[in-house]
Amino acid sequence: MKKAKTTPSRIAGLTQLGQPTRQPQSPDEAVLEKAPNPHPGTLYLIRFTQPEFTSLCPMTGQPDFAHLVVDYVPNKYIVESKSLKLFFNSFRNHGAFHEDCTLMIAKRLQAAIQPRWLRIGGYWYPRGGMPIDVFYQTGKPPAGLWLPDTGVPSYRGRG
Repeated sequence: MKKAKTTPSRIAGLTQLGQPTRQPQSPDEAVLEKAPNPHPGTLYLIRFTQPEFTSLCPMTGQPDFAHLVVDYVPNKYIVESKSLKLFFNSFRNHGAFHEDCTLMIAKRLQAAIQPRWLRIGGYWYPRGGMPIDVFYQTGKPPAGLWLPDTGVPSYRGRG
């Protein structure tokens, strides 16, 4: 199998890709890196799914778990996926409410890559017997965008 050539201009400035990278200890320490959109001017959706997201309850310090789905339409840049994984993992020792974690992720992505459109679904597992789902989007999806369902069912417990 022929190895794909890496375009140096596409990876210039990326500091985490292709090498061991220390796990950031907090979301503030995490660096979201970007690369040029390989298909500027084309309407397409990028989806990241993080089914095992964790953070800490800011009151009890107990772990909280979520299934995150991030959809965005790139503009000039795409987010580099390793940096996004490290960013997600940086919440493991971060104490914040579900709403804060979900919106912090959305706003950091918006600031880093300035997408044409972005949405995030934070499907949080029950805390105190009640699941909390947090949804955010930057506006209406662009006309003509294929926007598949997130595939995350509503919480039903053992029912």
